[in-house]
Amino acid sequence: MTTAAPTRIADRLSIETSIGNTPLIELRRLTARLPTRVRVFAKAEHLNPGGSVKDRAALSMILDAERKGNLYAGKTILDASSGNTGIAYGMIAAARGYDVTLCLPRNATAERKHILRAYGVEIIETDPSEGTDGAQVLAHELAEEFSNKYVYLDQYNNEANWRAHYETTGREIWEQTDGSVTHFVTGLGTTGTFTGVTRRLRDYRPSIRSIAVQPDLPLHGMEGLKHMATAHVPGIYESSLPDDQLAVDTESALEIKEKLAKEEGLFVGPSSGANVFATLEVARELPAGSVVVTILCDGGEKYLSGQ
Repeated sequence: MTTAAPTRIADRLSIETSIGNTPLIELRRLTARLPTRVRVFAKAEHLNPGGSVKDRAALSMILDAERKGNLYAGKTILDASSGNTGIAYGMIAAARGYDVTLCLPRNATAERKHILRAYGVEIIETDPSEGTDGAQVLAHELAEEFSNKYVYLDQYNNEANWRAHYETTGREIWEQTDGSVTHFVTGLGTTGTFTGVTRRLRDYRPSIRSIAVQPDLPLHGMEGLKHMATAHVPGIYESSLPDDQLAVDTESALEIKEKLAKEEGLFVGPSSGANVFATLEVARELPAGSVVVTILCDGGEKYLSGQ
């Protein structure tokens, strides 16, 4: 009689297998003064190994490029990012043996640049006044000029971006709330998280409402979020998906970010503050028994220098 060989620990554990399955944390103190009994949960994406929600999309896009035969040994991953996707690329690419070149606005925080360089990422800085839109333009030009060198993953137009959240984040939220989620609230950047989660939750129950969050002004302090009226709209975004949209000012986002640390023990970045501020605004208008879920996009340690 023969028995199957046991699975080696090395076959089960890698940096990639630690991406996802993040906790869903109930915000109890910040919701204590809501007029009705509404439960608010935050998906702790800052606990991914690369420190952000972007780990999911980066892994999905890299694996998709490999399956299609576009990414292989000797090719360099290229993209534009405000930092978090670039960090995720750097982490995953280091483990898989690829180089990464990132077009990054010059005003990205020093912490993000230090982390990127620690992973061996080549940074090409772009005009900060043009934000990630300017970084996208340069990445596209480099991809065309050096097509033999680069694989341009183009996260803003890559279907594997939102599919990562359809396959994982949305499913996890449904399971972690035992199917009780009634509202989903999150910010628009590449729009991958909003698009993927919304589509998955509506497959489970079409009545679930999704609210999109964006900055109230073109110039703001919430890295990773887009003021859609003045920015390049990502190709993966479907404008009919949101049931409603909320604009958040930077001051309110930063205030809630501080409260999350001091009252909930959650040390996160400004975009997470924007998400939670908007979520609390939504929750104030909901009937008792509603269950609202939002995203904690990344950790606050990347913003300590403020520049």
